[in-house]
Amino acid sequence: MKRRDARAPSQRQLKVGEELRHALAWSLERGEIRDPAVQGVPVTVTEVRVSPDLKNATAFVMPLGGGAGEDTSIIVEGLNRAAPFLRRRVGETIRLKHVPKISFIIDQSFDEAGHIDALLRDPAVARDLGPRYESGRGDEDDGA
Repeated sequence: MKRRDARAPSQRQLKVGEELRHALAWSLERGEIRDPAVQGVPVTVTEVRVSPDLKNATAFVMPLGGGAGEDTSIIVEGLNRAAPFLRRRVGETIRLKHVPKISFIIDQSFDEAGHIDALLRDPAVARDLGPRYESGRGDEDDGA
């Protein structure tokens, strides 16, 4: 028996998530938030994941220019304080029967991708992968 959480998101979840992402990005771009932690800070919304019942949404955000650290946690705290305001703005922008409760977290995928890239560029790993990877060709078919 599969766990319910292990399922891929439905088309409805994906569509609502993308609509929320656009609406949140528009509000953030316009500078509508007055919280000092967020005001004047360019933030991008990379993804919004919506729960199966469409009542909760998690917005993954990253300050433009990247970088993780204390500044990002302050920005996320400010966004979470402004979440009720943003929820109201989103409700005015998109048509949903119930607007999901929105929570914000930092998008760690860029850091993870950078870490994996650094590992693959490590000379010891490149040596183990062989000459096809050292040339940057990856696992392309060599036509043989």
